[in-house]
Amino acid sequence: MDEFVEPLGMRLLIRKDENRHTTRGGIVLPDKAEIPTISGRVVEVSLQVERDADVPIAKYDKVLFHPKNAIPVDLEGNNLLFVVPVEDVVAVFRRSGAARRGRDEGDPGAERPREPPPE
Repeated sequence: MDEFVEPLGMRLLIRKDENRHTTRGGIVLPDKAEIPTISGRVVEVSLQVERDADVPIAKYDKVLFHPKNAIPVDLEGNNLLFVVPVEDVVAVFRRSGAARRGRDEGDPGAERPREPPPE
């Protein structure tokens, strides 16, 4: 039987992106460089977040989060999973021209569109 993590309260399960040692501009970062925010992909959302129309975050969204209150999940050997409070998510990456995700203003029970995880 497989184990999985279901976040509770206003929390998300996020898979942290791999550490980059070179920026897009070609600047090489030292191994000990402190970056105050981390990007990652939402793996799972709690029922409370899913039902809250004021939280525009859905499963598979790429987000930027502050790691201070992130709780590492020791489910994988490389420890890339974190339970993160919603208030520590500082941005959601969106594509320009794409329809904005989220619930319809008039229907709080409307489902959010889901995208499959990237390959």
